[in-house]
Amino acid sequence: MSAKTKQFTLQEDWTVVLLGFLIIGISLFIFLPSVPVFKWSGIGDLQTDVFESGNLQIILLQFIYFISIGAIGAFLIGKSVKNFLAVFPVVYLLTLISLLIAGNTFIKGINLEAVIFSLIIGLAIGNFFKLPEWFRTALSTEVFVKIGLVLLGTSIIFSDILKAGSYGLFQALVVVLSVWYFAFWLCKKLKVDEELTMMISSAVSICGVSAAIATSGAIKGDSKKLSYVISMVLVTAVPMMIFMPMIARYFNFPEEVTGAWLGGSIDTSGAVVASGSLVGETALKISTIVKFSQNVLLGLAAFAISVYWTYTNNTSAEAAASKPTLGIIWERFPKFVIGFIAASLVFSFLLTPEIRDNVKDSLKNLQGLWFALAFTSIGLETNFKDLFSNTSKKPLYAFLIAQLFNVILTLLIAFLLFSK
Repeated sequence: MSAKTKQFTLQEDWTVVLLGFLIIGISLFIFLPSVPVFKWSGIGDLQTDVFESGNLQIILLQFIYFISIGAIGAFLIGKSVKNFLAVFPVVYLLTLISLLIAGNTFIKGINLEAVIFSLIIGLAIGNFFKLPEWFRTALSTEVFVKIGLVLLGTSIIFSDILKAGSYGLFQALVVVLSVWYFAFWLCKKLKVDEELTMMISSAVSICGVSAAIATSGAIKGDSKKLSYVISMVLVTAVPMMIFMPMIARYFNFPEEVTGAWLGGSIDTSGAVVASGSLVGETALKISTIVKFSQNVLLGLAAFAISVYWTYTNNTSAEAAASKPTLGIIWERFPKFVIGFIAASLVFSFLLTPEIRDNVKDSLKNLQGLWFALAFTSIGLETNFKDLFSNTSKKPLYAFLIAQLFNVILTLLIAFLLFSK
């Protein structure tokens, strides 16, 4: 049984890498999927923009594209293709509803992302209706998440970090390393379990949702714990986005300092842009650059976490007697991380800026939709009580304290580096 599980996991990860690069190859050389419109503010916008025939055709074409890729994945990992084809339309429809809700201008204004609505809708359906077992087993949560992560690598462009300048890069390194270690130490002190410890540390220190998802994939984490961490990230980002600019304005912080503070401490890129916009053009520019500097470190962090986890959490008989060998580490190493880094290297060094600019919006849309599909699936297969009725509040306390430490430390560093 154990050998089969390991073989299955290895096969799944390599399948994900294959599918990720299949999507990238199709986008570069064959067919670039158009990005559907979900933005609306009133009923009129829904009729003229979202439900317009051309946009509906794009959504339908996207459905065919995704179900085809997913069916190939189900076949390669040995899942029932028939069951996948029966389940996927339901998951896709529910995900479209979440994208439609998140596309509302008011919802965008308070920075609630589609993944949180995907999770809520999935939880509502999964907990109020008894889904058959074959339906739950046909959900391809891990595959969806990991394909999205391979595609995420296409947006991590190494040359872009130079735009942050030496100060932005230095701040990103100091904040990520310091906050990650503090959160890790704090979680250990509070006896938070190891999977949550890794996810919380990465989410607080690097880039919120993407870092939590990448870390969960790297350590083969429990999807319920990932949902818990994502929920904390998204819920805390909203008050931070609103109140941090107000605090900066009240104390007359220089705009450069405010931008560096916002970019270094708010966990989601959308919230960083929104909060920077509330302050001014300079703050928006610096906050975006600093946040992107942290995002670039995600690849290195995912690789380091993967190595650490496979090295320290090996339960084989050989590992019990001695430290794992390189062979054992490679056996357990999540191969999708290689796909993530390979995609980043290809887009950083092998493609021209013109080609990258031509495909980036389409690939970002595809990446976001894979993540949204994954969270709809997580909701459908998760018991609501398991997600929110955690008997221990220690993970929440650890997250909030680490976030406070992040806010204070980043402000001090922002003043040291960006104050004139």
